[in-house]
Amino acid sequence: MREVSDMELLRHYSQQGSEEAFAELVRRHIHLVYSVALRHVRIAAAAEEITQAVFVILASKAASLRPATVLESWLYETTRLTSLSFLRGERRRQRREQEAYMQSTAQESPDVPVWNQLAPLLDEAMARLQHKDREAVILRFFKEKNLGDVAVALQVSESAAQSRVHRAVNKLRKFFIKRGVVLTTTAIAGAISANSVQAAPAALARTVTAVGLAKGATASATTLIMIKEALKLIAWAKAKTAVVIATVVLMGTGTTMVTVQAVHAARAAAAPDIQGAWEGVGTLGGPGVQSGETDHTRIVVKISKTNGVYSATADAIDLGIKDIRVTKVTYDFPTVLFDLEPWTRFEATVNAEGTKMVFPGEPPGVLERTNNPDMVPERFTESDYVPRAGSALQGCWKGDFHGLPVYWKIAEPKNGTFRGELDNPTVGENHKPFSVIYHRPAVTLTVLYGTGVFQGEINDANTEITGSWLQGGKYTPITLKRVHYQPDPAHAESEYAFRSKTDLQGHWKTVLDSRQAAQLIVIGQLKGFPVDLDIAKLPDGTFSAALVLPLTAFTGLGDPMPASDIQHQLSNVRVEWKALNALFSGRVNNGELTGNLRLFGASLPVSFERRPSTTSK
Repeated sequence: MREVSDMELLRHYSQQGSEEAFAELVRRHIHLVYSVALRHVRIAAAAEEITQAVFVILASKAASLRPATVLESWLYETTRLTSLSFLRGERRRQRREQEAYMQSTAQESPDVPVWNQLAPLLDEAMARLQHKDREAVILRFFKEKNLGDVAVALQVSESAAQSRVHRAVNKLRKFFIKRGVVLTTTAIAGAISANSVQAAPAALARTVTAVGLAKGATASATTLIMIKEALKLIAWAKAKTAVVIATVVLMGTGTTMVTVQAVHAARAAAAPDIQGAWEGVGTLGGPGVQSGETDHTRIVVKISKTNGVYSATADAIDLGIKDIRVTKVTYDFPTVLFDLEPWTRFEATVNAEGTKMVFPGEPPGVLERTNNPDMVPERFTESDYVPRAGSALQGCWKGDFHGLPVYWKIAEPKNGTFRGELDNPTVGENHKPFSVIYHRPAVTLTVLYGTGVFQGEINDANTEITGSWLQGGKYTPITLKRVHYQPDPAHAESEYAFRSKTDLQGHWKTVLDSRQAAQLIVIGQLKGFPVDLDIAKLPDGTFSAALVLPLTAFTGLGDPMPASDIQHQLSNVRVEWKALNALFSGRVNNGELTGNLRLFGASLPVSFERRPSTTSK
């Protein structure tokens, strides 16, 4: 005997008030609804409440659903939107870590390890699919229907249904890859089939049926509020679809701007606010402590809004860099753009709950909302690390790393409490915080951004620490010696003053275009890469030069890098930075400094222009 279809049951309920028909719909689909809700909110009690709300909405909407509706897909989307309305309420604070929850509730199967990778991303990926593709995935894998039944439900041929399923799973795979989860389509399909729907609590079906038949009259006040908010989201989703359809019609009638404004208004109505602090970890691309590891830093982005306009600053905690100013923040849910005009842009996607931002990349960068962001340590003053009686470590220690002088400044403000700051002035890497562990004679200095660890022993005179530097899994013998260290003072502005176009001294600036910049560094969506070359003429007639790469502040550099050698004869100029394997060779001609710059392994033609000097006559 042919099974009565979902839409026939719904018609029996809406037209004849058949309680048996509604109870059968609950029996068929309660596990799907409960499972989708549980993945979103991660709290069983909340998932049960959402399940009640969804079936109350179904009961109230039964008469208005079109005959061609694929009920599984409708219930999936309604559950997703109802879950979002829950998460936007005060109960958002009750959420638990999804990974821990999935570990404890997922049914045991060979696909569980794969499922634990997919589960946090699945519903976001499903929301990105087109409606027809989402229907195909829900029917084939969530409900585990055969292709023949999928074809009947979608009103297409079996081969067309198979193509649609294959296309949809490929789209899911591409989405997962962008989030750092690389799996085959077969693994994805198997994991979804085995784990996406789990059994709802046995007593829930009776409760849901009773509340649904009463159309919410017996539901709790919180459930009724959730239903009200969910209906708003459902209405917005319909309005968004209508606006998109209207766009196609209106594009030819000169009303595009009105339509675009309508789309933005619809998005804004449902967009979560992004004000507050967001924190995550970003990789820097250099070697880490052990082989295969990379250096990294905690990143905090602080976003505020004044008169409807967002602004932001960023801190790189483990690099000791704070208050990097974002010149412009553009938020058009789910996309947020951070501009550091005019040089670069970072783009992120905000999840529906407004709790996570994902930046594209391999692996993707993730920032999560936090009420307790980490803070950048205050930079040292000279008095912080002046040697003092009673402290064996406080002071400045110098070690040669691959021929470069590196200064380790250690402060012990109270006995047994340490903090440290590292300067590597040759490469413009200064004020980098490190931790200190001291159990005499053992000393361990760990650079916070994960590039390496020094381990050694201090001598009896407290003048040397002998040990090894561990980086990339390799040990290098190093001896740190106590020294008196003062950073080189900045040159007086008068030493950059020029009187003639043929003078060499001055603040020279250029901007590499995006093609050239891509050969040097990857920082967001680069529009240009500024390079500064500051050349001072000293009182004895010799020259001093420093290279400044402002954007490399994001990777821990950014301070002036003093040249190891500078030669100037007539109009010809040669400036070298041996430690960086960098070289500029060119000439001064009619107020421009043109030539070739070798930097980070790339060789680029450059043309510097000189900033007008405030002291030149």
